[in-house]
Amino acid sequence: MNLLLEALAWLFSPDRLEGSHPLPAAFLAHLAYTFAAVAIAAAVAIPAGWAIGHTGRGRELAVGISGAARAIPSFGLILLLVLVLGVTRKPEAALIAFVLLAIPPILAGAYSGLEAIDRRIIDAGRAQGMSEWQILWRIEAPLGLALLVAGLRSAVLQVVATVTLAAYVNLGGLGYDIIQGLQLRRFEQVLGGAIAVAALALVLDGVFALLQRAAVPRHLRGGPRILSRTGPRVPAPA
Repeated sequence: MNLLLEALAWLFSPDRLEGSHPLPAAFLAHLAYTFAAVAIAAAVAIPAGWAIGHTGRGRELAVGISGAARAIPSFGLILLLVLVLGVTRKPEAALIAFVLLAIPPILAGAYSGLEAIDRRIIDAGRAQGMSEWQILWRIEAPLGLALLVAGLRSAVLQVVATVTLAAYVNLGGLGYDIIQGLQLRRFEQVLGGAIAVAALALVLDGVFALLQRAAVPRHLRGGPRILSRTGPRVPAPA
């Protein structure tokens, strides 16, 4: 209990607002790496996932790649890319590692969102003369948006936790205080830094939970559906 009080006192100390590594700057650096990595991963994974979900081709390959990518150790991947690209390109190496870790959940959310749609709805669109692009943008993308947001939510939380390791290669962020505290054996600083990371993850999780709920089509919100932490698994047919 004393350690927790000491950690909170360290976290809310006025000294955290100044110095060479102020807490607001650490929050901004952490968020910058997180959203940059997720944005780049989304630009790659969403079109690929929609193509897989729309055509039904390549699903096994996507599942295999996603499973293999999830098994890669984050810390080892960062260090490997730093060694390959050189110490002068540490930010690029870390960002590539974060992108690779963010792609699998976004890819899974993109294609599973389209696969979960009742095929009768898509057949009805084709029967009305819609083109494949119209079916994708006007039927599949809106109905699969909730699971896509769930994939983005999972990616953001995973990257937020992993960006903490960026401090091992001197890239700052909220992990700096944790690593420095371990080296100096200041455990209140270690716990304070961990609380800051956890608080940031909880805030982002809450924001994406609201976005995920808003992404469910209005006419489906009152219907029967299975809800979980990752969103509606089986949307009710329109």
